[in-house]
Order: sequence, then C-alpha cells, then structure tokens
Amino acid sequence: FGFSNFPLWVLLFAAWCTLLAIGGPLVVVRHWLEKFAVWLVYGTSIYLTYYLFAHYDVGALLRQAGTGELPFWLAVDLVIAMPISWMPLVADYNRFARNSGQAFWGTYLGYFVANVWFYALGALFVLALGTGDLIPAIMAVTGGWAALILILVDETDNAFADIYSAAVSSQNILPRTRQLWLAVAVGAICFVLAATVPIAQYESFLLLIGSVFVPLFGVLAADYFILRGRRYDVAELYRAGGAYWYQRGVNGLAVLAWALGIIIYHAVARWLPWLGASVPSFLAALVLYLILARVGARALRPSGERAG
Repeated sequence: FGFSNFPLWVLLFAAWCTLLAIGGPLVVVRHWLEKFAVWLVYGTSIYLTYYLFAHYDVGALLRQAGTGELPFWLAVDLVIAMPISWMPLVADYNRFARNSGQAFWGTYLGYFVANVWFYALGALFVLALGTGDLIPAIMAVTGGWAALILILVDETDNAFADIYSAAVSSQNILPRTRQLWLAVAVGAICFVLAATVPIAQYESFLLLIGSVFVPLFGVLAADYFILRGRRYDVAELYRAGGAYWYQRGVNGLAVLAWALGIIIYHAVARWLPWLGASVPSFLAALVLYLILARVGARALRPSGERAG
C-alpha cells in the first residue's frame, strides 16, 4: 500500500493478539474464528490449491528428483517440529470439548489434515515457482497478494494461542496474578522479541523448538502411559505437598531426562543429520526418565509416603 513501518505493524498486531488473549478462547472461537477467520483460511487455501492444480502439472512436480541438499530424516525433523510445538497448547483449548473422544479426534484430524495439506501446498509451490522465497512468488500469482493478506489476518489466532497459553502456564507459577495482566506481560514480551529478533533462518528456529518439545513429550509419554498407566489424579495436581509435588513442585528427574534429550537432539542434528534427531531424542528422553524414575522411585511417591 506504499506504507512501510515495521515496528508500527508489529505493535498493531501484538496489541490485537493480546486483546484476543485477554478475551480468551471461547470469545475468540465464537466471535472470530467461527464467524470470520476459519472461512478466510478455507477460502484462500482452496483458491491457492485450485490455482496450483489449474496452472501446473502436479504429477510432473512430484516426479522431480531431489537435490540432496537436505538428508531425508533431517527434513522429517523439520516437519515434526512445527506440529509438536503446538502440543503443549492443545489442552488449553480441547478441554472445552464435550467428551474425551471429541477432544482426541478433533485434535488429531485437525493436526493431520492441516499439516498434510499445507506442507504439501508449500512444497509444491516451491517446486512450481522455482524459488525458495515463497511469499513474493505467491504474491505474483493472480490474486496471490489478497490471499496472503487474508492468511496474515487469520494468522493472528496463532499468536493469540501463544500468548494465551503462555499466560495460562504462567498462572501455574503465579496463581495470585490475574490472567489478564499475565497476557499483557506476555504480549509485551512478544512485541519486543518480534520487533528486535530477526527470524532469518527459519530452519534453525524449527530445529530449536523441535529440540525442546520432542524430548519433552518423551518424558510425558514415559510418565503418563508407562509409569502411571494413563491415570493422573487431577485434584492432586493442584495440591501443594501432594502426589505430584516432588521437590517444591519440580520433578528434578523429569527435568534431567528432558535436558539430556535436548542435548542428544542437538548432537544428532549436528553430527548425524542423516539419522534424524526427533526419534532418537524422543526415545532417549523416554528411556532415561524410566531409568531415573525407577532408580529414584521415592521421588514418584506422594509426599506423605516419602515422609513415612
């Protein structure tokens, strides 16, 4: 539009996303996502998909030989990193589902369809347009600039989810602080980061978040599915000195296994990229936590039993 002021745009979007976070998920879903945002995504995605299939030979694109610049399993790491980075946020939203079945299938199908569709769409456009700089290329497509603007507007729900979930998580540490002020604080921090930190190497960023969340869920899988037989006492989660109090509310064994998993992820990604870092770090964190938990079983007992 002939106007460029990066800090101002960042401020405007940060303010809008923070307001959405203050409103909460029910307000955002009912008054923004259901009525506007999701339809913008559907419309623009269908249009870009139609344009791709109407103007290019998708079969020929799929038959193109790879360049070999990226090992297959490292590419898998990049694909895993994006959806798994949202997994800690899932419970903040699907807790509003009517039952566990709807929560599971809604989450699973939403993840599956969206990731397959958009990863495939992005990869095919890169092949079709012959450039890695996808945004200017899509803007050159007929109507592409409008599609990108609509997608940008809708992307505010992603930033909202980050801010809201960070505020919810922070409230576990600061239970006496109102969620509103936590959302404002997180929004302010996000504004500063967005305005000052350049995300020039997105691949490195994806590997970074993958290294944090993949082993984290290795620990979670070990604790929930194996050690606790898929049962948590919800009331005990909120009781100081309860079954999950550990050492002043911190499970040191889990943190240690998680940290070692992160180290393994980065080591594999750096020195053994052909192996892929996600599966080894996930399994390493899972096995390490099982071993540490068995050795230090006392840390998994309720505080009353430990005292006795």
